[in-house]
Amino acid sequence: MKIPNWLIFTFLAVSFLGFLDATYLTAQHYLGTIPPCVITTGCETVLTSEHSIIFGIPTALLGSFYYLLLFLLAVFSLDMKRGIIRFAAFLTPMGFLASLYFVYLQLFIIEEICTYCMVSAATSTILFVLGLFIIINLFQSKTSFQNINNQ
Repeated sequence: MKIPNWLIFTFLAVSFLGFLDATYLTAQHYLGTIPPCVITTGCETVLTSEHSIIFGIPTALLGSFYYLLLFLLAVFSLDMKRGIIRFAAFLTPMGFLASLYFVYLQLFIIEEICTYCMVSAATSTILFVLGLFIIINLFQSKTSFQNINNQ
C-alpha cells in the first residue's frame, strides 16, 4: 500500500508549524525577551521556569531540532523512497511523550499555561496521530504482502 500524498503533505505542514513555534520561542529566549501571551497569562512564568532549560539547552531549541528533523524527513520522502516518512512516524511518540510531560509540568508543577507551549503540544499530538496512520499503513502493507505470498 502506498502512503497517500495528503498524509505526507499534512505531516509536512504540521511539522513546519511546530518548527516555527519552537524557533520563535528559541529566538525569544536568546534575545532575552518573553513573547506576549495571547490566550493565557502564564507565558513568562513557564518560559522562565527551571523546566525551560535541560542541560543548559532551552527546551524550545530541542523542539526546533525535533520539528525540523520531521519536516526534512517528510520533504525527502516526497523525492525519495516513502520509507523515510515511516522513520519519521516512528519518531513521533518521542515528541508526543515529551509534550505530555511538559503539559503535566505546566498544569501541576508550574501551575501556569503558556500558549506557545500548548501550540507545540497540539502540534506534536497531531504529528503523533499522523504517525500512527503511517505506521498502521506500514503494518497493513506487510500483512497484505504476506497474505499474497502465502496463497
